[in-house]
Amino acid sequence: MQTLEFFVSAPGKVILHGEHSVVHGQVALAVSLNLRTFLQLQSTSSGEVHINLPNIDTFLSWEITALQSLLAGCKEQGGLKELDADLLKRLREFTRISEDSTDTRSMAVLAFLYMYLSVFAESLASITVSVWSELPTGAGLGSSAAYNVCLSAALLSARGNISNPLTPQQESARWSKEEMELINRWAFMGEKIIHGNPSGVDNAVGTWGGFLRYHAGNISPLSWVPVLRILLTNTKVPRSTKVLVSGVKDKINKFPSVLKPVLESVSAVSCVCEQTLTEMAERGPSAEHYNILEELIDINQHHLNVMGVGHSSLDTLCRVTLARGLHSKLTGAGGGGCGITLLRPGEKTPPVSCLTSLSVGRQSRRGAG
Repeated sequence: MQTLEFFVSAPGKVILHGEHSVVHGQVALAVSLNLRTFLQLQSTSSGEVHINLPNIDTFLSWEITALQSLLAGCKEQGGLKELDADLLKRLREFTRISEDSTDTRSMAVLAFLYMYLSVFAESLASITVSVWSELPTGAGLGSSAAYNVCLSAALLSARGNISNPLTPQQESARWSKEEMELINRWAFMGEKIIHGNPSGVDNAVGTWGGFLRYHAGNISPLSWVPVLRILLTNTKVPRSTKVLVSGVKDKINKFPSVLKPVLESVSAVSCVCEQTLTEMAERGPSAEHYNILEELIDINQHHLNVMGVGHSSLDTLCRVTLARGLHSKLTGAGGGGCGITLLRPGEKTPPVSCLTSLSVGRQSRRGAG
């Protein structure tokens, strides 16, 4: 162990366009939020591993000797392309977490134990990890990705696989490009455990921050984008990303000639949005630019409903905001969770009373984050 105690944080995210289609190789645009997840890691001499997750009321510990036996026959994790199915199976048996479980606590524990055992496979260490967050779980704001990015960065640092870039004179620091890529790959493994078949966009935003274009695993930071005012609304309707992603896949397999053009159209929406934002940055925003952005939001929301990931609460959000001349869509997996509403410059935020059946979240004013 190189570090006795340190802190890590990672941001949540909003997907502007490209939900679900990005899982199938299409283009998505995403931006980081000024809402973060925080992690503290401490080395101990207790002979135990502790995980504290106060947001979801989870406080667990295991004897290192009990965990050691789970590593028998573990595969080398150098490539970080596929999960070690045998290790995952042993962990499920050890924790009694079933394969069809989508429970937030269970998935968080499973991801932690998998990454801890994989990173510290050569010599298990006594540590206490505490994670807390400003992000609501299951709301489409990348809470699981921020969690996995924090775990990845902290465990790799504690093991000595990446450097500790923080100096005594600094309050915060970032790793090198190569180290960030390693953090992102490990975080993606955690996302696979939690979500089954994630796109990788959430953990990419959690790792790199800012405004990103994501296409088939390729990350392109977008530096020259205008500041957008976005209202976040949390419907507080719980849902499972894993179940929703699987449902879209089933629908694509059942109606490929119908759904594949929809995915391509959503990708085209992302590309037109990117082009419009670039023009806004170069020439200055105009009313026509906002007209285009609003139309794209409406088109994308209709496409997401066709995919079967809409919800009556999101329909309510779209209807109530449209009555005030505003345009909204879901963000994330859908089925509830959060929606986003584009606010024009000078536009007043709708009062809470206008969204009587919903819970209004923080307003996020983000450009390149």
